[in-house]
Amino acid sequence: MIHTHTYDALVVGGGGAGMMSAIYLSRTPGLRTAVISKLYPTRSHTGAAQGGVCAALANLEEDHPEWHAFDTVKGSDYLGDQDAIAAMCEEAIPVIIELEHMGLPFSRTPDGKIAQRPFGGHTHHFGQGPVRRSCYAADRTGHMILQTLYQNCIKQGVEFYDEFQVLDIITADDGRCCGCVAYEVATGDLHVFHAKAVEFATGGFGRVWSITSNAHANTGDGVAIALRRGIPLEDMEFYQFHPTGIYRLGILITEGVRGEGGILRNDHGERFMERYAPTMKDLASRDVVARAISQEIRDGRGINGKKYVYLDATHLGADVIENKLPDIADFCRTYLGIDPVKQPMPIQPTAHYAMGGIPTDAQCRALSDANNTVLAGLYAAGETACVSVHGANRLGTNSLLDLVVFGRRGGIAMAEYCATADLPKLPKNPEDFAREQLERIRGVPKGEPAARLREEMQDVMQDDVGIYRTNEGMANALAKVRELKQRFAGVSIVDKGTRFNTDLLEAWELSNLLDLAEVTALSALNRTESRGAHMREDFETRDDVNWLKHTFVTQRNGEMEITYKPVTITQFQPKERVY
Repeated sequence: MIHTHTYDALVVGGGGAGMMSAIYLSRTPGLRTAVISKLYPTRSHTGAAQGGVCAALANLEEDHPEWHAFDTVKGSDYLGDQDAIAAMCEEAIPVIIELEHMGLPFSRTPDGKIAQRPFGGHTHHFGQGPVRRSCYAADRTGHMILQTLYQNCIKQGVEFYDEFQVLDIITADDGRCCGCVAYEVATGDLHVFHAKAVEFATGGFGRVWSITSNAHANTGDGVAIALRRGIPLEDMEFYQFHPTGIYRLGILITEGVRGEGGILRNDHGERFMERYAPTMKDLASRDVVARAISQEIRDGRGINGKKYVYLDATHLGADVIENKLPDIADFCRTYLGIDPVKQPMPIQPTAHYAMGGIPTDAQCRALSDANNTVLAGLYAAGETACVSVHGANRLGTNSLLDLVVFGRRGGIAMAEYCATADLPKLPKNPEDFAREQLERIRGVPKGEPAARLREEMQDVMQDDVGIYRTNEGMANALAKVRELKQRFAGVSIVDKGTRFNTDLLEAWELSNLLDLAEVTALSALNRTESRGAHMREDFETRDDVNWLKHTFVTQRNGEMEITYKPVTITQFQPKERVY
């Protein structure tokens, strides 16, 4: 059964970016807004962010948005667009204050101001040591942001379609985006959502790798849908591995532990980051710390020769751990059976965050090519989008900041667009492509399970398109992913029903992951330099002469086409990156 709904604006994704946009859209009188989410909104992955959201509030020491912008540009290994970065860092201060006014329960200083703590890569006076810039709510900052935004959406009358999986976007005959098609999980029915403007805020795709901090729902749906519809993807070779995931599980141990004074130690008990980043030590940028941990393990200094090192917080004392890091303490006791007050935590790098995604301008408008051509009616925000404020490597706490700043910007831009745009006419049978995707999976009588292909994809991407990369390894991964894409045609499901068919949805999500794995491996193989999170052992240095540019990959007639876009440089000229 097909159901049709009409709104002015649609937000796909109920995380931080999507709900921030929805709040701003809902403030426009007479503008009907709906949020479509594959999960109940407060289960969105924003809630897993722990350590903080940054802004140069200077509540505890001198700080300025310009210093924040410099750290972000340097952290991006000079691939971030500096105009967008400057806007984000300037707007960080009013946005954080607005969140406080919405009711977000930040941790406090003794005199009642928002508390702040150091975070990796954030420095005082253009690199002269750590600065306290991360605003936090214990180690539950993302959770508190998510709850606060959801409550404000309800107050504003935003309509939610929970547990609706978006499968496709709809384009009118004149090229404008005019809606999307979603699958209702509870019934198996297809729903056509007709609107003037659509924003994708569907999160990242960490499930491409075997060890990841990402939830099972993070399968890159919006990014893959855009790719299939001829929209380019930007800088997909840059995927961040967070330094401190729980050994084997990948569950995140927040950078806030190191912000409070936690220390990384190898099998000899040595604080090894002093050798890799003499100034910032354990609070160097994430790509630097992740590579240092990997190098220690490769050199045989992992704990007892295994693939992990220790994050030691035992010297911080029970008061700091129980009051400032309570969730981390609970994770360690629950999943590891250790008490971080008394024992160090076994950690290893974990696939964490996509710097690449759907290209947008600073107003979150999707771009249809590397020449900044705007795709009317389509927007993207959060991890789904590539503005680009993160470049080749994102600084910790800039993810939550990206969500709220560009979620806000996207909502404002969509409201302005809806005020003047008419409602495009829907094409005939807009649900056909979505239906075909599902019926093709249902139609295979007997074949391979999706889980087998997913595991093979995750293993090869972890091994060959991880922290350290080589031409041979990435070529192997690309060939393997393309083989898996061919085998996907023979994937079958056991559940042929309609209600709550997670078997069907997981198979469809695998198709997204395979597409994004292919683009990631291809982009990485093509970039013959090392920059930020993209570390090639056969091209170990950064090459600004040939590679100071963004990668754009567009799928045309089943083939991947690569083009490039220059990086926007305004104030900070590229130089050697040391911590």
